[in-house]
Formats: sequence, structure tokens, C-alpha cells
Amino acid sequence: MNKTSFLILRVGLAITFIWVSVLIFRQPETWGSLIQPWALKLLPIPLVQIMMGTALLDMVIGILFFFGRTAWIAGLLGFLHLVTVLVATGINDITVRDIGLLAASLAVMITSLPPSVRNLFAKTRI
Repeated sequence: MNKTSFLILRVGLAITFIWVSVLIFRQPETWGSLIQPWALKLLPIPLVQIMMGTALLDMVIGILFFFGRTAWIAGLLGFLHLVTVLVATGINDITVRDIGLLAASLAVMITSLPPSVRNLFAKTRI
């Protein structure tokens, strides 16, 4: 991936995660209503608090995407967060968006892994 396309992808992801964060902060109950009933039963704290934590996580991920040095961490966190979101919400109107963000986050993570981390994976191959 060339530098320009990588920058566009990172900034686009940053804006998306930050924007979603703001939307969740403004209406946590609305976003929380997307969670499947079985997943709601597993929550150890009230839904609004979970959603505020989710909004904060989205904000952190978005900020990390802005910086090249932390893009791989943002990609990893974004990927793991979106896997959790897809499991907890199931198939709905925003699933397609989440799948696109999941794939983009994974691409940024893989592309921006520092050599030290990449070498750890290379040494563990069978």
C-alpha cells in the first residue's frame, strides 16, 4: 500500500471511529438498543455505562489511527472491538459498515506492524 492511500485509509478510519464515539456519547441508549438480548444479560454494569465505555474506546481508537506510529495498535484494537460488536449486535442495518471497518482496521494493522512485532510472528512459524 503506498503512503498516500495508507494515510487516506488511516484518516478515514480515525474520523469514522471518532464520529461514532460522539454519536454514542450523545445517545447511548439508542446505540445500546442494538445489542442482542442474550448479550445484555451478560453485562456486569448498566447498559449506559457500557455504552459510555464503548464511546471512549472508539474515541481512543480514532485518535490512535491519526498517528502513524500507533496505527497498528489502533488497527488491532479496532479489529478486536469490531469483532465484539458484530458478535454482540448480530446481523442488522449497520453490520455492513462494521464489516468494512473491520477489514480496513485489519489492513492497517497488518500494513503498519513494526518490524519488532512482525519478527515475533515470523519466528513462531512452524
